[in-house]
Amino acid sequence: MPFTKTQIPDLLVFEPKVFEDSRGYFFESYNENIFLAEGVNIKFVQDNQAKSSYGVIRGLHYQLAPHAQTKLVRVLSGAILDVAVDIRKGSPTYGEVFTLELSAANKKQLLVPKGFAHGYSVISETAEVMYKCDKFYNKQSEGGIAYNDPALNIDWQIIAGKEVISEKDMVHPGIDACINNFVFG
Repeated sequence: MPFTKTQIPDLLVFEPKVFEDSRGYFFESYNENIFLAEGVNIKFVQDNQAKSSYGVIRGLHYQLAPHAQTKLVRVLSGAILDVAVDIRKGSPTYGEVFTLELSAANKKQLLVPKGFAHGYSVISETAEVMYKCDKFYNKQSEGGIAYNDPALNIDWQIIAGKEVISEKDMVHPGIDACINNFVFG
């Protein structure tokens, strides 16, 4: 099975089958039929790509419904610590944090469903990240949670003082004060 369930319902790790030989490697980073066989029926409409240097922390971000996005995140070069936080009201895992190293070397991907705040930190010299979205970006629907919220206690695996945070990400509220319209189930 290319999918691994996490301790948080609906949050999945995807590990594509990689074919390696003397020429290098080949893998299908996305195949709709493989996802459908797992019961994951998503129509992706937008791909995003970012390059960042060590210490950059992006997040924690989400889009409010009806513009909420499911994301399939992977790393093209380097390595990141990918972070997802369940913010679905009524969820048995509300406020739980899931972290996973995604890298060009391990080729793992994280499927982050609607109702999760998402972010990542760059733990290699540089990293290129690509993610698919099932809804188009909508600026008016932006939401966020403070990357350093003590209630979440996320270890971003960045040396203290080396964090690089955008101005926008510096002003997000904690999880207890974030505005969201997600309901579990």
